[in-house]
Amino acid sequence: MLHRTLRVDYDQTTSVLCVIGSELRASLDRGAPPGSKFFSVKCTPSVQYHITPPAKETSHLSPMALNDNTMLLISMSAPSEHENDSKLSVKYYGDKNEELGRALLLLTAVEISLDVDADRDGIVEKNNPNKGSWKWGPDGHGAILLVNCDCERTYWKSPDNEDDRIARVSDLKDMSTMVLRTRGPAKLPEGYKLAMHISQGAAESIRVFRPRTNDVKYSNFAERLMYENFVKDYPLVLSSDVLSKEVPYVGDDGELKFYVEGLRFPDKDFDGLVYINLSLLEPIAEGIPETPIFTETVVFRVAPWIMTPNTLQPEEVLVCSTRDNIKFLKGMESVVVKSGCKLKICKEYMNRGDRWMQDELEFGYIDSPHQQFPVVLDSPRDGKLQDFPYNELLGPDFGYVTREPERKDVSSLDSFGNLEVSPPVTVNGRKYPLGRILIGVAFPTATLGRNMTKVVQDFLWAQKVQEPVALFSDWLFVGHIDEFMTFVPAPDRKGFRLLLASPDAGYKLFRGLQKDGHGEAKMFEGVEDEGTERETVDEILKNKSLRKQNSYVQSCVDWNRDVLKRELGLEEEDIIDLPILFKLVKEKCGTSRALAYYPDMVNMIVLGKNLGIPKPFGPRVNGRCALEAEMSSLMEGLGLNCTFIDNFKSYHKLLGEVHCGSNVRRKPFDFKWWNLNM
Repeated sequence: MLHRTLRVDYDQTTSVLCVIGSELRASLDRGAPPGSKFFSVKCTPSVQYHITPPAKETSHLSPMALNDNTMLLISMSAPSEHENDSKLSVKYYGDKNEELGRALLLLTAVEISLDVDADRDGIVEKNNPNKGSWKWGPDGHGAILLVNCDCERTYWKSPDNEDDRIARVSDLKDMSTMVLRTRGPAKLPEGYKLAMHISQGAAESIRVFRPRTNDVKYSNFAERLMYENFVKDYPLVLSSDVLSKEVPYVGDDGELKFYVEGLRFPDKDFDGLVYINLSLLEPIAEGIPETPIFTETVVFRVAPWIMTPNTLQPEEVLVCSTRDNIKFLKGMESVVVKSGCKLKICKEYMNRGDRWMQDELEFGYIDSPHQQFPVVLDSPRDGKLQDFPYNELLGPDFGYVTREPERKDVSSLDSFGNLEVSPPVTVNGRKYPLGRILIGVAFPTATLGRNMTKVVQDFLWAQKVQEPVALFSDWLFVGHIDEFMTFVPAPDRKGFRLLLASPDAGYKLFRGLQKDGHGEAKMFEGVEDEGTERETVDEILKNKSLRKQNSYVQSCVDWNRDVLKRELGLEEEDIIDLPILFKLVKEKCGTSRALAYYPDMVNMIVLGKNLGIPKPFGPRVNGRCALEAEMSSLMEGLGLNCTFIDNFKSYHKLLGEVHCGSNVRRKPFDFKWWNLNM
């Protein structure tokens, strides 16, 4: 209960506004006439009071002893119908029969409640006791706010949170509703007013709008029709320029809706919590500022950006069309059709020759009890696809966010082949029902290594709900974690398997071929590229330099294997090793980094039970590629179907594979992020 100190002076009549649910506290000794030793209290039925410390009464209304610490506590149980319709009087006595003075309070009671959806059921309930605080978990509380980062317009686009007005009524569904509820007289006593206010920090994160009230005068019927039935008029209440503003008291049993707009995601300098205050202000005298006598506070948490793992249902696959990737597109179309999802092809006039759809963007979504929509995170790599996420994806119910570092900070590790997320896992008893984000960085002891830029890492960490794990990927020439790992769904254990590139598994397969008399079988049979050397199994196994290079690669993969097992709670049975060999190439700076020797089968697209895998062009045995046969055997054991896609010339030779050249928008999690136990 809110407590408010009240002054009670003898021989004065004071009008007092009392808010239901709050308590007025008056020191009786402070306002008593000199020589007062006793007092008595009388009030109308709607007023409740008690004395502290408790006074001894011999009968109703008999004078009570007055001490220097005697406090009168006043409250009201029901709102007033009219101003000053309740009374309380205090009489002071020198002795029990000598009246020295009297104080009279004329009381007006109002009920004021600033309400939000604190129990997260999509309904703004009245006066939830937990509306001013946030608690995670299924038994938690606290309202949720979306960043209004989609765009209601389809032309001259910009995210709605960059516009300080509501241009279309449809934009309101992306905002959280807040309701001011009042009960009491038709209007507040003279001079009293309600003010809504926020801190400067909150103003960077939200805006508040309200509908124009019914007393608006329109110049003509056409203007009224436009405002009431087309776009309406929603004045801006609070923003970075207006931290406090008077709001209407609607009186009687009234309600006034407000719409709260989220402006930015949680980040290094913003924990996601926003507080909005409503104060009742009391006038003192003309020329003197009003003072607050009652304040309500509500809290919102801005919804995080959430990534979707391979185990979620695919909805749409995105690829680029280029002059040389017809075979790739045909293969992708085949696996997409099998999966029953959509295929969106970014034409050459849009991609301008940039085929790396995975590297340019990452799909995620934001969610609240009242609204959910996908949000694309635009990478800072900014190749020739840089305008695609903004120009082609941003739109109604499709949001956009990016983080822009200084240009000098951007490296290959900022491309989003280096950003993945695990399926849901449990680690040492702690559940991650939305999985954990995975990023590639330099080895911890490296001084000149490449890293994902800090502003992107800060953003990912600040979302909280998919706590990131850092992997070592700088040993790769391109430097992306999708070159050595991915996840596929599975019918048992944890519901998925981690697939890891394994030179050891590759050499084991090649030694088996040699032992079975297939040492003369050649690599890359059927590849339409005259510059590709077609080594035999025997030649690969004789190449000591290649073997040493792959020993180094295996040690790098094993480092990550241990991190993934520890951070995702995995066991060896949850991991499948894929037979993939690498080779080291020297960069201009003299550092040697790894590339896949043949198309990297781990760099696949996962669409439900259908896998689109780079065709490896391995040694052919009995008319079938031995690498494809091994891969199919490993995946078919999980009930997965393999489609091998020829991306040799169009992607592999350009240092990428199927996954690098595609992207998948997936169905969001059924699990609600606010139910996490944090």
